[in-house]
Amino acid sequence: MAHPKRKTSKSKKRMRRSHHALRIQEITDCSYCGEMMVSHRVCKHCGHYKGQSVFKATEEA
Repeated sequence: MAHPKRKTSKSKKRMRRSHHALRIQEITDCSYCGEMMVSHRVCKHCGHYKGQSVFKATEEA
């Protein structure tokens, strides 16, 4: 098995891990009901995605 010849410095290690940060999810309004929803996901309020009904949302009493 291969072994490193030199110790990886803190800056090299941190540069490699610079892409590991979490991104903020983009929030948009639903084109069908107008509620706020996460992009590229089914709307939790009305159950529509790209103008098509994916599931029937339950009414909360």
